[in-house]
Amino acid sequence: MIGGGQGAFIGAVHRHAAGLDGHYELVCGAFSRNPENNLETAESLSISADRAYHSWQALIEQESKLPEEQRVQVLAVVTPNHLHVEVTKAALEAGIHVFCEKPLAISLGEAKTLKSVLQEKPVLLGLAHTYIGYPMVWQARHMVANGELGKIRKVFVEYPQGWLSEGIELQDNKQAGWRTDPSKSGGSGCMGDIGTHALNMAEFVSGDKVTKLCADMHIHVEGRRLDDDGAALLRFENGASGVLMASQVCAGEENGLKIRVYGEKGGLEWMQMNPNSLLVRSLSGPMVTLRAGGGMPGLCDEANERCRIPGGHPEGYLEAMGNLYTFFAKAVRSGQTGKAEGVPGLEDGLRGNAFIETMLASTASDAKWTDFFDAE
Repeated sequence: MIGGGQGAFIGAVHRHAAGLDGHYELVCGAFSRNPENNLETAESLSISADRAYHSWQALIEQESKLPEEQRVQVLAVVTPNHLHVEVTKAALEAGIHVFCEKPLAISLGEAKTLKSVLQEKPVLLGLAHTYIGYPMVWQARHMVANGELGKIRKVFVEYPQGWLSEGIELQDNKQAGWRTDPSKSGGSGCMGDIGTHALNMAEFVSGDKVTKLCADMHIHVEGRRLDDDGAALLRFENGASGVLMASQVCAGEENGLKIRVYGEKGGLEWMQMNPNSLLVRSLSGPMVTLRAGGGMPGLCDEANERCRIPGGHPEGYLEAMGNLYTFFAKAVRSGQTGKAEGVPGLEDGLRGNAFIETMLASTASDAKWTDFFDAE
């Protein structure tokens, strides 16, 4: 693991998720630039001091010298955004598979530099769009792809949070500090942090790509340097229209990612804060609630594969990320390269960075519609 030292949020989430199904052993890390934090984190995780490296460069260099049966196989990159590509590229070039936090890069151009490495090396790149790990998200995708809703007409996706309603980055809040710093987060704050999740969810469930958008982004907290709120009208490749909203200044909100998709024959709705339920609406019948869980009726194979326990026993955020780690491990063992089956990868990362740059360009423009930036 690169990053994720004591005081960090997402590193512990990755470690718990990776450990759920017994596919991984944490053997080394460069957890913090602070030497004391780095060593204390390693000790707390039972990592030997000789594999608690002082830098990510040292980790890759030294691990590459070890016998194949001892060296690291998968590197989890959980640093702030500005280090993602630099660390990921070096690891991939060294033959190490990478599971990286999102967004993939701080710019689309930077993200594209990873394409040639994945084409040349027998390695995998996974991206932590965690919400794609939920069983009922796969059920929703299956139902859309299977034509159960008819031709898709409308997609609504929203992601309200409230934790940045005040300028806590000015109060030495570490998480808020780097997320609102352009040098570490890139050109966008809210849209890079959670808007990319909303875009990924909309395209994944609908099976369709956004081709144009009309955006409006804001900075509401005085003195903040990056957007903390925004919305966009969407147009999809196959004719659907949509609305995307992401905000971190919706006071009192927690983590309200929600998607609604409507077709000619019906619609569906899924909420991250009630992830075991998928609401299915029909023109010709009553609303039905499908439930996650092993053995529950009406679930597709992809949803069942991501359920660990019987219905009525809640699985949540850690389990969703755990599903991504488990499918990534299966891909490593089976010799897949480039993209791991069932796990977001380079294409998702490129779409995310293209989305950020299109949102910025649209907000800065007087034009009604802005073509989605080329992610190829």
